[in-house]
Amino acid sequence: MQLINIGFGNMISASRLIAIVSPESAPIKRLISDAKSKGTLIDATYGRKTKAVVVMDSDHVILTAVQPETVAGRVNSKSEVSDDK
Repeated sequence: MQLINIGFGNMISASRLIAIVSPESAPIKRLISDAKSKGTLIDATYGRKTKAVVVMDSDHVILTAVQPETVAGRVNSKSEVSDDK
């Protein structure tokens, strides 16, 4: 199982990741609101501004204070390392 650092020592499973998106659009704001009402929202921002929203295959929505490009780069670097093994 590959774990991806999403900031502040928090990790997510790369195999369960569906999407990494920016939080500014109205559909993503609705997705966050729906997840909050269902109890599937995980806020990993530690009080900072949300810069990326991670959608998991378990319907969990994770808020991070790390740029989407940074999280995507960490996913890509992990997959390159595992391809070498």
